[in-house]
Amino acid sequence: MTVTLPAVCLLLLGLASRCSGLDIPPHDAVARVARFVANQCTWASMATISSHDPVQGQPFSNAFSVSDGPLGHGSGVPYMYLTRMEISVQDLQVNPQASLSMSLAQTDYCIQQGLDPQSPLCAHIILSGSILEVNDTAEAEFAKKWLFWRHPEMMDWPADHGWFFAKFNITKVWVLDYFGGVKTVTPEDYFKATPYRKHPHSG
Repeated sequence: MTVTLPAVCLLLLGLASRCSGLDIPPHDAVARVARFVANQCTWASMATISSHDPVQGQPFSNAFSVSDGPLGHGSGVPYMYLTRMEISVQDLQVNPQASLSMSLAQTDYCIQQGLDPQSPLCAHIILSGSILEVNDTAEAEFAKKWLFWRHPEMMDWPADHGWFFAKFNITKVWVLDYFGGVKTVTPEDYFKATPYRKHPHSG
């Protein structure tokens, strides 16, 4: 019996998903994969356009804690807790456009399966868009609840730093989760997707 390389890759990917404890959506459900990665990751690398010398006008990447809500029931919107004292936030005040990168390499999944972070099987996403301050009271409460739940240290951060809640306004989603190159998802399809499988006897 002849087994093709794509068939072997699919088999390995399926086994990896089950063994890791993460019920990853199938790679052809691109929007679901994107939502899954965004919900699993607790931090992201955010690239801004620097407003500071000597790298003014050049890309500048920095790590930020994020949360899109509870595990398994995320909103898909990455929320952040920011201060204008932070160098990347100062960039955003000049140009709010940015990109966020998140990867399952930030979880145990890729390590357990022996996947290099750059491997396409170690699913990762890049979100294009801009940062918006959260002004709606209900949305700010949601951001606070789930950021502090995932990052309890935030509650003790200095009160005199002018912290505020912000969200990433997504205009395009880029997904790398399999061989064959990057795939894109519209914000509409991204937010319509359900990243976690619904079990028959769940409520």
